[in-house]
Amino acid sequence: MKLARFTFQDRTTVGIVLDGRVVELASFLPSAPSSIKDILAAGPLMLQQIRAALPSAPVGHALADVRLEAPLPDAQKYLAIGMNYQDHADEAAKAGIAIPKNQLWFNKQVSCITGPFHEVYKPRVSDKMDYEAEMGVVIGKRCRYVSEADARSVVAGYFVANDLTARDWQFASPTFTLGKSFDTHGPMGPWITTADEIADPHDLQMRLWVNNELRQDQSTGKMIYNIWQQIHHLSQVMTLEPGDLIATGTCANVGIALGKFLQPGDVVRVEIEKLGYIENRVIDEPVEDYVP
Repeated sequence: MKLARFTFQDRTTVGIVLDGRVVELASFLPSAPSSIKDILAAGPLMLQQIRAALPSAPVGHALADVRLEAPLPDAQKYLAIGMNYQDHADEAAKAGIAIPKNQLWFNKQVSCITGPFHEVYKPRVSDKMDYEAEMGVVIGKRCRYVSEADARSVVAGYFVANDLTARDWQFASPTFTLGKSFDTHGPMGPWITTADEIADPHDLQMRLWVNNELRQDQSTGKMIYNIWQQIHHLSQVMTLEPGDLIATGTCANVGIALGKFLQPGDVVRVEIEKLGYIENRVIDEPVEDYVP
């Protein structure tokens, strides 16, 4: 099942994507929660009710006629792991960046989240805006101290992410948070694909293009620490909640390694097998966003 958040005629709501169309959830299950986060928090029974009601769903809207929004704009946490693909770690090492001996985690502040086809801003205070194709994971169950063996049971679904990064800000601080958290630097979507649709999240092809030039191309099976190890590790530290987001790392050929940073007018597309794609145009940060 594909859980989407979309806008049609200036009204934003939650729906289910079916065969190139999106159907408003409330149109066939009025009792369902009005946000994807609350749907996940309601547990597996709610997802079962949605599936059972789907045969009565109306036709809905063509995807081309709606604006897809970020599925989880109200996430409580957005956590991301660094250098989790060996080829990316190797290119970082060539640049003199030490390869971490353990899982390397940082926050993307949730205020960076934006939609799958929205414009993204090149900050006026950064000349080194970069891309990172990543597979995202959504937590579906409140949990703590999750074993690797049980980690799959707390995953609600998956999404496509671009961990946009201001490299100059990233490396100007001992922590990555500022360089990873600029407004609009967390495009995600195009929807949440529920976990039951993905037999093996470590066997998906992930690709990224800039202006139709293929830059990144790797299997999610090449992670150093797999998703279950990541969830186990994080849950030793903090309680994970429904709707929490995890970005699972990027592969080689990021812009800093190629000497190709993003500029206004560039279009970045990230596609992951079975999960869909997101595509974002880079623009200069609008003047009206500057708060005096």
